[in-house]
Amino acid sequence: MTSPPPAGARAEAVARERERLRALRERREAQSADSGIDGFTVRRWRKVGVLGAQAVPRAHALLRQLAGLARDTAHDALTDALRDEPDDQLLPAVRAVLERADPAAVAATLTEVHAGGFLWLSETGEQRLTALTAGDDTLAVSGSEDPSGAFALLAAFAAESTAAFPPRMLPRVLPWIPLSVLDDLIDAGVVGPEHQPWQYRAEETDHAYLKARLVPDQVTDEQATALEWTARERRNAFLARGEPLPSAGDVYDLLERVADGDASVVKELERELPRDLVLRLRRLLDGVAVGNWDRDIWEDRGLWRLIFALWEPKAAVNPSRSPLHALMALRQAYDLLCMNDLARASAQIDKLVSYEAADPACRAEALNFHAYTLLLQEELDAAALVLEGIRDAHERAGSNLRMLRRRQAVQRNDRPAASNPYLDLGLPHGAPSWTTRYRDLRREHVRDVDMSAQLNSAMKRIRDAERDEDWSGFFVLPLDLDVFELPDKVPVTLVPPLTPLTRRTTSHSPEGLALVRQRAVADLLPHLLSAPRRPDRNARTHTP
Repeated sequence: MTSPPPAGARAEAVARERERLRALRERREAQSADSGIDGFTVRRWRKVGVLGAQAVPRAHALLRQLAGLARDTAHDALTDALRDEPDDQLLPAVRAVLERADPAAVAATLTEVHAGGFLWLSETGEQRLTALTAGDDTLAVSGSEDPSGAFALLAAFAAESTAAFPPRMLPRVLPWIPLSVLDDLIDAGVVGPEHQPWQYRAEETDHAYLKARLVPDQVTDEQATALEWTARERRNAFLARGEPLPSAGDVYDLLERVADGDASVVKELERELPRDLVLRLRRLLDGVAVGNWDRDIWEDRGLWRLIFALWEPKAAVNPSRSPLHALMALRQAYDLLCMNDLARASAQIDKLVSYEAADPACRAEALNFHAYTLLLQEELDAAALVLEGIRDAHERAGSNLRMLRRRQAVQRNDRPAASNPYLDLGLPHGAPSWTTRYRDLRREHVRDVDMSAQLNSAMKRIRDAERDEDWSGFFVLPLDLDVFELPDKVPVTLVPPLTPLTRRTTSHSPEGLALVRQRAVADLLPHLLSAPRRPDRNARTHTP
């Protein structure tokens, strides 16, 4: 058993304690005098966990803010406290107000409670709030103690392992986290389209922005306009073949040139396309050498102009292989006729005539070509028979048939030249630029006597027709130039998929993390006590 201290030592200890208490009372009285608060008021506030004269004004300021939000009995309890008559209803009243307040107000109140040293929080809550205030975000709490997921989110960012954030916590954080933090989770792969984060956001701008980032194809035109999403608007304008937005040199500018048949930009376009579309473009280029493409290539009519710009058939084209081949065969026959290469033209026309499943307009053109070659060989009966079959297909076919009938009535030696003089110049019938073409060809063939004579004959026949305003002596082809036109389409199969909207918030934004920390503080509300903690010895003997 420990023996009691000597009487002299005990007396000295008692004297020292009395001196310490006297000094403490003087210090408190001095503080009370400085603050204008008497010791009696300080003791009443001490009973509700507010320690010291200097803490009382902080309590007043805090309660005045809460009084504006309070109702009924809670308002009465706060009013009593503001008259320096706090009682055991004060903390329940504070809690009742905060349970209806927004997280920002809750966080501000709890932070002020902590800063003022009020003994209103449990020891666990005090410890967590101290850590959050100090910027220590490595807190580990159970899921039940993390109702909004703020603690788990802070821990993931503090450990620099955003990707490790547990997906099961997403339904808790998605409704409230700042957009910059949500972008961080998207970039880390934690949030994807399957989580539909836009469904958790009330603001339409957030809703549209998140869709643009994760499911861009689901964004409406109105939403894209509101977002000022230029890349999407330019893509849509290109696909609609509308007025493109100015952005020379981008992928849509290159695709526009490809759609117009400009083969010079193919290499540049390859650098702008994703790998799968580059391979598709190369399949198109490989097919040029043999004049054959897979169905998925020629079905995209926006690629036809590029194919026609690259493809130079070495032999007659089989029109039955595809609609693209049929149009190439028709154009090839016409070009060869204009070049006066009758042997190759006849070979191509024979394939066209044998293709009976052709589109009616194309077949009419092919038969009209055939009649023209027969005319050039003075096989007028055969030519007339061919034209009889298409006389109702086009007005010009009937005109050609009448021209043949008139020619049949003239002696062979008295007949004028059979060819169409415009075609002799390499031009479509009736082309107004024939004089320029004539002069260019004369200069080109200045030393070729036979060609010069043929050109002069064509020139004279056209001038005579213009003078008499009578072109009825010319066999007209083609019947309809529109049949020979290449499709004015967009190469849709080379258009890259819509790229998600580029992030527009700051990565790991300090402001965003501050809001997450604020939410974590607000989640400490359950640690707000109904009665203040009993002060420890340090709190009993020292003012804050």
